[in-house]
Amino acid sequence: MFTAKDVMTLREITGAGMMDCKKALTECEGDQAKAVDFLREKGLAAAAKKAGRIAAEGIVDAYIHMNGKIGVLLEVNCETDFVAKTDDFKNLVHDIALHIAATKPTYITRDEVPDGEIEKEKEILRAQALNEEKPKPANIIEKMVEGKAAKYYTEVCLLEQPFVKDPDITVEQLLSHATAKIGEKLSVRRFVRYEMGEGLQKRQDNFAEEIMSQVK
Repeated sequence: MFTAKDVMTLREITGAGMMDCKKALTECEGDQAKAVDFLREKGLAAAAKKAGRIAAEGIVDAYIHMNGKIGVLLEVNCETDFVAKTDDFKNLVHDIALHIAATKPTYITRDEVPDGEIEKEKEILRAQALNEEKPKPANIIEKMVEGKAAKYYTEVCLLEQPFVKDPDITVEQLLSHATAKIGEKLSVRRFVRYEMGEGLQKRQDNFAEEIMSQVK
């Protein structure tokens, strides 16, 4: 009904998030003009006017898991110092830092994922498919590999992950909604996540579940 190029075109026109653009095109059966109107009606195209602005203000927030197992430092930018001091902005940044602590992303966007890494992942997926008791045809395997590779991005890329406090939206959609509400361009610039004993052999903990139990 529509292609990845159609999604990118709509994103360039509106400045809305990728997942919002996909949803708009799905709802509008691939019609670009209707999809633009759909995003405007939802207040998600407001980011278009802000896309070219410079977001040079913001804050660095720290989230430390209460028992000291995980620490996150996160920089999120906005356009003005005024917005950086608001509770809405500070809460947004803190929520994203909490999300990073829970989900352990490696990159911010899929553009940051090295080609070699995704190709290695595809090779592993192909090998797994070929080693099945009843291997599928090559064309079916490739479709499966591409589908699983797309899922890989949602696992390692912050903006494509379902937001831990509301899994019905992605972190990218969370930012788009906040941009429309706050009225300034917002962007995640960088983050670092530390996990106690990382790299050492130890028992596996479900930090996402543990963190969310405390949020509730």
